[in-house]
Amino acid sequence: MGLKIIVLAKQVPDTRNVGPDAMTPEGTVNRAALPAVFNPEDLNALEQALRLKDANPGSTITMLTMGLPKAAEVLKEGLYRGADEGVLITDRALGGADTLATSYTLAQAIKKVGDYDIILCGRQAIDGDTAQVGPQVAEKLGLTQITYTEEIISIDKEAKKIVAKRHIDGGVETVEGPLPIVVTVNGSAAPCRTRNVKLVWKNKNAEFPAWGAADIEADPMQIGKAGSPTNVKAVKSIVFKAKENKTLTSSDADIEGLIVELMESNTIG
Repeated sequence: MGLKIIVLAKQVPDTRNVGPDAMTPEGTVNRAALPAVFNPEDLNALEQALRLKDANPGSTITMLTMGLPKAAEVLKEGLYRGADEGVLITDRALGGADTLATSYTLAQAIKKVGDYDIILCGRQAIDGDTAQVGPQVAEKLGLTQITYTEEIISIDKEAKKIVAKRHIDGGVETVEGPLPIVVTVNGSAAPCRTRNVKLVWKNKNAEFPAWGAADIEADPMQIGKAGSPTNVKAVKSIVFKAKENKTLTSSDADIEGLIVELMESNTIG
């Protein structure tokens, strides 16, 4: 019997190519100035999903993404690599959501999907770097979670358990959890496979159902700005410049002098 797999993905501004026009005068991200990309660690999560599908015949992968209509591009990218279907969650009422409101919205959409064994997503998105959404989705669904995952070693639908390897400070650990479960995947996991040409041709004109707040029976006070207790007051671009520099040799005298100087300035000690 195959697995019912859900992959959460996000379209994000490509923060690896930030230029002087990346911020608006109001201190917010100028999304028009940055190309949109598939969140990198969500691609790692997709690869884990595809490996599970390969190893378990009859499995299906449903992708969910929340955002503007153009975010459907990440759903297409998923189909190009082997996902089976996608759903776009989009509504003006969802705008301005922080991680709390976003995770609530995604949890409501997952409840609408209904049947699933495992939910996979990237550890974090490059536009926020919070690593909060995956764990919050698990909490809202009342599910066990495995975070910082580098590899899903095995999954047994009959026994309703999964074994995964996760990264921890100083090494890795192997853990076991019950199905259904939420798994967040690190960027150190296997990279996602490239597009399949046949799947590109098959899905290049694919269209996806679009669910709004009413479709997922969302509480208006828990979505968008209304459901977001986090507010960004300002964003500043700070460039560190050295006021002076000093060249040191590897002599004991130079090293001792540097240590004394750092201690006197309370930089260390």
